[in-house]
Amino acid sequence: MTSDALARPLRNLRISVTDRCNLRCAYCMPEEDYVWLPNGEILSFEEISALVDRFIALGVRKVRLTGGEPLLRRDLPKLVELLAKKPLEDLALTTNGVLLADHAKALADAGLHRVTVSLDTLKPARFVALTRRDALAKVIAGIEEASRRFAKGLKLDTVVIKGLNDDELGELLAFGARVNAEVRFIEYMDVGGATLWSREQVFSRAEILARVGDAEAIVEDSTAPAERFRLPDGRTFGIIASTTAPFCRTCDRARLTADGMFFTCLYARSGTDLKTPLRAGASPAELESLLRGVWSARTDRGAEQRLALRDQRAALFRHEELNGDPHLEMHTRGG
Repeated sequence: MTSDALARPLRNLRISVTDRCNLRCAYCMPEEDYVWLPNGEILSFEEISALVDRFIALGVRKVRLTGGEPLLRRDLPKLVELLAKKPLEDLALTTNGVLLADHAKALADAGLHRVTVSLDTLKPARFVALTRRDALAKVIAGIEEASRRFAKGLKLDTVVIKGLNDDELGELLAFGARVNAEVRFIEYMDVGGATLWSREQVFSRAEILARVGDAEAIVEDSTAPAERFRLPDGRTFGIIASTTAPFCRTCDRARLTADGMFFTCLYARSGTDLKTPLRAGASPAELESLLRGVWSARTDRGAEQRLALRDQRAALFRHEELNGDPHLEMHTRGG
């Protein structure tokens, strides 16, 4: 097991398979124009598989495929099939659900373990306002199909924004119960791409618990980002409080972009290029040495440092900065 400078092991890898997305969510892609990664720079499935082998050699046991919207990547089940053959404890996918109804069966057949679907509202007009797309019916259909294909591995992620969708928490929990999915409420984060973020829009962990009502904390030994709770009727839900209660000190996640940049923190301003040495013929040992060196020197505490800004905290990057370097975007490095 490879550990960083703060003794945090490298266990989880999030792989963005594309920076493209078919929604324009207000908390991630609120602008009108974006700079995309060149198609020729995107890693092939075989290249991703080769890099995953090197991460596994250093201790990674859990892989999550993300985007952008990962289901926009053609033939994605082929990558899932490659990864499912590896010694992984968990192989998951995060999706906005728009294309999920058409792909759930193929993903399950390929060996995918779990699916997480982003669902921020159950109201059609509000969905359009949040995403600038009229696709809620497709998302619901995708969730229902995933519920059939991934009976014990479905989660729903809701970014809660004050004054926008914080009045739907009860309805979302009820919907989650209907489709046999655990809902996770996520505080609005000031990551790259969230150019409209403000402290006033953050609906905190404390406010979520107050709104939900009587909930008991579930004590468990886990490095997962969500703190889990149980309601009196037995339903469970999670809260990811990265904005007001960061979990940096236990974060074991690395990120790989679709063009092979390795990031050690969601808030990091720069990453390490893995594509160039891979395509230049670097040996497995050389790639592992590169990864080990980067992770061993890791001291990132991005969310904690953002919290320390207090009243001076504002959007992480300006739109002009994001256009200058698309790797700063949330949709490029994966959530």
